[in-house]
Amino acid sequence: MKGLVCLLLLLETFVFVVQHQVDGGLNENEISQQLRSEDGRQNPPQTDTLRDEASTDSQQNYHLFFTDIHAALRELTATVTEQKVNIRELTATVTEQKVNIRELTATVTEQKTINRELTGNIRELTATVTEQKTNIRDLKTQLREQQTFILEEMNKKNDVILDEMNKKNDEISNLTLGQVEELRKENRDREIAFSAGLIQSGDGYIGPFTSEITLTYRKVFTNIGNAYNPITGVFTAPLKGAYMFRISVFSHGPTHAAASIFKNGERLVLAYAGQPQNELNSSNGVVLILEVGDVVYVKLWPHTSIYDNDNNHSTFSGFLLFPLREQELCRM
Repeated sequence: MKGLVCLLLLLETFVFVVQHQVDGGLNENEISQQLRSEDGRQNPPQTDTLRDEASTDSQQNYHLFFTDIHAALRELTATVTEQKVNIRELTATVTEQKVNIRELTATVTEQKTINRELTGNIRELTATVTEQKTNIRDLKTQLREQQTFILEEMNKKNDVILDEMNKKNDEISNLTLGQVEELRKENRDREIAFSAGLIQSGDGYIGPFTSEITLTYRKVFTNIGNAYNPITGVFTAPLKGAYMFRISVFSHGPTHAAASIFKNGERLVLAYAGQPQNELNSSNGVVLILEVGDVVYVKLWPHTSIYDNDNNHSTFSGFLLFPLREQELCRM
């Protein structure tokens, strides 16, 4: 019975020591004091004999188990210290996780704000796109209306042009045969051209003479409109207009060769060539404005001569370039 009591006292003392060791640790005096306190509490005052016996047993048991208890306390102290370190590390980890959670919470909040802004922007863009689609539909409608209007106006103009063309076609179709014949006659009157050589056949010289003489070009190559007279050598203008005339002269030295184009008695241009011997040749031309009845001819200069043969070295030619009206002559 006494041994059991002592064992209980030791267990309570062990629990007390463990609790206080966790809180900061106890020294041996505190442990002894605690054991005496517990011994007094569990063993109230009795007779001196019982007290002495209990005290003797307690001291023996205390000395018996104290060494093992102290070693266990050291191990328990080391374990508690390690647990404190672990608790501090865990606390630091929890604190870090709290910080991370706060940062994640802030990030999530920021993302929510950005998402709200993006949602607002998307709604605005959607509204803008819808508005643009409406504008495009309106523009397409306006374009179709404009195309329809342009086509209608073009059709109207085309109808007017077709009417005018039909009227002109009707006017042309209504020309009488007399009008057509008159047009043909007018065109025939405008067909004026001639070209002639000096000698009809054979060869020979003309000149020299002491005064100028009118040359008669008798070998006629062309005389459309019969305005040139090969007997007199004179061209008479049948129509008012612009005419082109040209002469060529040929001879042998030492006598010179020279001839001039005259209009109504006025000398205009000269073809001249001279050298001591061998062949002589020259040519010249002029464009003249002639009234109806004006005359053009060629005169040989005094003391000169020209030569011709079947090769037709010396010629006189002219033709109508185009007729002229009175207003055109006034401008000129």
